[in-house]
Amino acid sequence: MPESPENAINNLMQNDPHIIAGAVLKGSEIVYSTDNWDISADIGRISSSWMSQNAQFIMVSGVKYSVLQMESERLVAMSYKGEGSIVASKDDVHKLIIYLDPDGYALGAVMEVQRAVTSMSEQSTYMDPNAQMGGIQDQTAEKASVGGGGTVDGGGTVDGGGTVDGGGTVGGGGTVDPQLKGEIKAFLDWIKDAEGLVGYINYYLQQNNAQII
Repeated sequence: MPESPENAINNLMQNDPHIIAGAVLKGSEIVYSTDNWDISADIGRISSSWMSQNAQFIMVSGVKYSVLQMESERLVAMSYKGEGSIVASKDDVHKLIIYLDPDGYALGAVMEVQRAVTSMSEQSTYMDPNAQMGGIQDQTAEKASVGGGGTVDGGGTVDGGGTVDGGGTVGGGGTVDPQLKGEIKAFLDWIKDAEGLVGYINYYLQQNNAQII
């Protein structure tokens, strides 16, 4: 089942204590926001800046955040005056925007925010329940023998000039879970990004945090 917007943000805040506020949008409508953050007056400007993909900064609650990354699916901006950071991610349905306190590491939070957006996906079917695996209707009706015209998998022959697998198909139209697909894509993007995994490691090396390293 898809995560609710409230649960998605609560999970983020539990996993990273530096994430102290967040909001989820559908289109331009805020469907959930933490009690300590009201960005309703800023949504229009944030969305237009994000759509342009060339803004140098965004304004949220009167604070100017310089843009570090701005792509179609994610946005990272930081206050150089030490007033925290903004991280946002979106898919075809939701936008998730979170605020990190000044001690938080925005580039390290991108991956988790992207996963949180994916967790709210309304498409949650992993496999078509009507899919047939291998074209086999009745396992008890299978016959198997090797050589001399014996049949394998409902009518095919092995080593007797016939065919193997009797025309059955593998996979039967099953579909890949879009949530899993989105998580894998987000993870690979984060690894390839010069400020993603490498930046995350460098940050904690600089912090000399032996527990995390």
